[in-house]
Amino acid sequence: MLTVIGLEKRYDSATALENVSFELSPGELAILVGRSGAGKTTLLRCLNGLERPSTGTIRLGDEPPEPTDIALVFQEGALLDSKSALENVLDGGLGRESVWREVFGWHAPAEKRAAVERLHAVGLAGDADRRVGDLSGGERQRVGIARAVHQEPQVILADEPVASLDPATARNVLDQLAALVRREQVVGLVSLHQPRLAQEVADRYLALESGRLTLDAPAAEVDPEQIAEVYDG
Repeated sequence: MLTVIGLEKRYDSATALENVSFELSPGELAILVGRSGAGKTTLLRCLNGLERPSTGTIRLGDEPPEPTDIALVFQEGALLDSKSALENVLDGGLGRESVWREVFGWHAPAEKRAAVERLHAVGLAGDADRRVGDLSGGERQRVGIARAVHQEPQVILADEPVASLDPATARNVLDQLAALVRREQVVGLVSLHQPRLAQEVADRYLALESGRLTLDAPAAEVDPEQIAEVYDG
């Protein structure tokens, strides 16, 4: 269980997040919606440790999360174009391997097998040796998801992971991400600017408006009109 209580983030006199509290369960994919500037990216960065909250607590079970407990899929993938898909996925396991192994490009056989399985799970079984710079946008995002899963986290976050993709590719990427969240039984939290794309995969919706959580409900209880209100004010 990921538990967030009273989370706030302030930048001098500006408040980016105000008293945000929620709980998410393993195997659950929550969709985070809100207008630009609502605080979605700030929330994800606070959860991932890239930003330090001003106040509030974040817990996994009863303990604060360790750095490797939470993985973040970035909007543009944040992959290394010069490396293969397999090498990029293996980077997700650097917290388990010695630095010298990465320097010399040597990884334990078990790590390689697991990384190949991650690629297989996102539909890229035959692309392990392809240079990431030669992949399409959708393929790159799926490599980013596979890398996040290879970190073996308890929580996977994704910040607008399909913003630059066409609708069909975006739906495919979200389907892959939802399937992995359920198969691996991790907590999933994805920020989206196109919430209609998530209607078939969302288990829960969270909405932010001006840094405040204004919606926290199971997807089955959320009407499209409620989502529209988040953007229409």
